Amino acid sequence: MKKATKKEIAEIAKRFVERYSDAVTELKYKNAYELVIAVALSAQCTDKRVNLITPALFKKYPTPEALANADIKDVKALINSCSFFNNKAKNIIKMAQRVVEIYDGEIPMNEKDLQTLAGVGQKTANVVMIEYTGANLMAVDTHVFRVSHRLGLSEDRTAKATEATLVKKFKNNLHALHQGMVLFGRYICRAKNPKCDECFLTDLCKTKESFKV
Repeated sequence: MKKATKKEIAEIAKRFVERYSDAVTELKYKNAYELVIAVALSAQCTDKRVNLITPALFKKYPTPEALANADIKDVKALINSCSFFNNKAKNIIKMAQRVVEIYDGEIPMNEKDLQTLAGVGQKTANVVMIEYTGANLMAVDTHVFRVSHRLGLSEDRTAKATEATLVKKFKNNLHALHQGMVLFGRYICRAKNPKCDECFLTDLCKTKESFKV
């Protein structure tokens, strides 16, 4: 597969930023605590599904303190239509306990501290920082991974390596590029039947194929 040239990379970035500069996550949340939970639940689960689950969860456990003292069976019951709900229930309770014990009930807003919370890896921490603070960070989910390969931006085999490549190639406006690539991958450059007739990057596309990674 051909790689995007420097000139093409600059053009891709320009078009994404023009189109998606105001893009935000489709996860619904009211504060940093709700955002961390929503992002953690969205791993291998659709944003749509997460948005159906979280209202009841946030109503019953509106603060880290409330969730820190929650009964795990009750939390599991509230999120059981989400993939890996057993593990996620355990993690969000542990996350809340650490936020209460170490961070005085406030979600820490830097990626290193966020990654000390249960169930929060680099990708989740970066998504939270991008969304909540507009941080110049990149996070790679399945959509960003697919789009960056189809546009010849990356040949990396893992999300982490793809993230490093995109940061190096784009440098700036990473938050807008991340949000844009997610939405573009979700609605236009889909895994199956991509909507090439609606695409604003057809002249820069290297392949319409999916790849098995």
